[in-house]
Amino acid sequence: MYLFISIILSAILGYILLMLGPILGGVLTFGIVVGCLFRGLFLLSEIHKSIKIKDKVQIGFEKYLEERDRDKDK
Repeated sequence: MYLFISIILSAILGYILLMLGPILGGVLTFGIVVGCLFRGLFLLSEIHKSIKIKDKVQIGFEKYLEERDRDKDK
């Protein structure tokens, strides 16, 4: 159902953008497409940060760095 609604709304938006002329319609279309791409990249980055799993080597290396820094401070 949502797919059908989005197809209809996209068709209406495309028709409106064609009626605005090539310059204004092109600028608005470019803004919409690039805005969606940037939003998608931002969401992918957030998903990657939330599911990033550290392996045992990385955890051990971080512990080593913390111990080394503590020993330097003494």
